[in-house]
Amino acid sequence: MGLYKIKKVNGEKMVFCDDTRIRILIDEKTLSKKVKELGNEITRDYKDKEPVLVAVLRGSFIFIADICREIKIPVAFDFMAVSSYGNSKVSSGIVRITKDLEFSIENKEVIIIEDIIDSGRTLNYLIKNLEARNPKNIEVCVLLDKDVPRKTENVVKYKGFDIPNKFVVGYGLDSAEKYRNLPFIGYIENE
Repeated sequence: MGLYKIKKVNGEKMVFCDDTRIRILIDEKTLSKKVKELGNEITRDYKDKEPVLVAVLRGSFIFIADICREIKIPVAFDFMAVSSYGNSKVSSGIVRITKDLEFSIENKEVIIIEDIIDSGRTLNYLIKNLEARNPKNIEVCVLLDKDVPRKTENVVKYKGFDIPNKFVVGYGLDSAEKYRNLPFIGYIENE
């Protein structure tokens, strides 16, 4: 696989890698500003509490690393991995936990840190699973909210961006495990 190359096409920056063209949807500066805003909101809302941030791996690993540095109160961390996609670009509709929490969340303030919500099935499953563990409460912080019909009703308290129905990559999100390390959110144009 070749190197990522950024070129301007019709005045717009695009990333090229071999035969793949990635159109930038949300650039680094815009991402950074929004993550800072979300961190400030969480700091304000939890100023007298010590929430547990539960990151949903693998897509949210960059998001949690950035947002936790913007939260100015003590927080604890734990991680879960769930899968409904595998290597596909379409959800199978079946959600599996592939890595569970290491610590109890009983009677704790929990904030789920999620990279993207589309159908809502994965998030809905995760919330129900965590509610069964008797936390004090659960809130959701999602970076990207995809404009697709929801299969479930989800309540997101902290939301970064509404995005169109595109399969996005970068900033932790992948296509068959590639492109997670791009510092922006984009979509593969030639697919």
